[in-house]
Amino acid sequence: MASLRRVKVLLVLNLIAVAGFVLFLAKCRPIAVRSGDAFHELRPRAEAANLSAHSASPIQDAVLKRLSLLEDIVYRQLNGLSKSLGLIEGYGGRGKGGLPATLSPAEEEKAKGPHEKYGYNSYLSEKISLDRSIPDYRPTKCKELKYAKELPQISIIFIFVNEALSVILRSVHSAVNHTPTHLLKEIILVDDNSDEEELKAPLEEYVHKRYPGLVKVVRNQKREGLIRARIEGWKVATGQVTGFFDAHVEFTAGWAEPVLSRIQENRKRVILPSIDNIKQDTFEVQRYENSAHGYSWELWCMYISPPKDWWDAGDPSLPIRTPAMIGCSFVVNRKFFGEIGLLDPGMDVYGGENIELGIKVCAWHPPWDGLSLPPEITPF
Repeated sequence: MASLRRVKVLLVLNLIAVAGFVLFLAKCRPIAVRSGDAFHELRPRAEAANLSAHSASPIQDAVLKRLSLLEDIVYRQLNGLSKSLGLIEGYGGRGKGGLPATLSPAEEEKAKGPHEKYGYNSYLSEKISLDRSIPDYRPTKCKELKYAKELPQISIIFIFVNEALSVILRSVHSAVNHTPTHLLKEIILVDDNSDEEELKAPLEEYVHKRYPGLVKVVRNQKREGLIRARIEGWKVATGQVTGFFDAHVEFTAGWAEPVLSRIQENRKRVILPSIDNIKQDTFEVQRYENSAHGYSWELWCMYISPPKDWWDAGDPSLPIRTPAMIGCSFVVNRKFFGEIGLLDPGMDVYGGENIELGIKVCAWHPPWDGLSLPPEITPF
């Protein structure tokens, strides 16, 4: 009898807890953000007082208030991490929506040194939120496409050396914010022997506290160069798919599903996501039209017009088959990338991977079984 009573009590407590969570989720409102540099004071908007209008019990009311308090504490702690680095979180502020961000005359003077050092306005970058919203330039039909829920997980690999901390962390935040949780296996930051102090302990402490268990940091003991750094990231990756990106990118919603879907259909595909431009002076997001990639007579990779059959189809959501690639962003099945020999670790000059990977993928001839599709490179 005593054991049965304990079981009943546990069941009642579980029901109360579940009811509390359901009510909490139902009553939560979107997080409010304010314009300007102070917008990062994010606060949950669940209002327990409204429960009285829906005949909530005192126990449910207490559970909701406690959960609301816990949420508030978590947000304060997470925002405190970025504040300690002089950075900002939230979805508003300067540069919101991918619009040009500006500095005051006094700030412009302070920005000169960092701008020359990094090649972009890193001082302005620190005034732009790590979570800022950017425009969704996908064709309307792309937004209407549906994808399977069960897709391979991706390991996102960022390569950097002496990059501005705010730019690296915006890349990380953007990847986390716009990649479905169940599809993001991990984010790997490969530091090619940077000597900037903020990229050492401050970076590691931030990502490990902000995204515990999700972000890995790999440190090269000497400067290896872009290609060997990518290979080091590939070695650490555990996702079925690996995505290689420069550490100064921002992702948009819906970027991952079409990429992973096409690789799921044919693991021999290398996908080049459609790339827009982030202007170095204002961080304005500028739309680039869909294009293929080809070579100049000097074997430099360049944008070219899509083939005629793509234009004739009249469907901008279709992928574009192309013989070349640009190395700043590509996604590939991890195992297939190993089978074709990765990238040549002997390459030291920027741009060689643009030629090598295109040739390797197009020339790779496994024994066809009549069912397999040939390898291809596709910017999507």
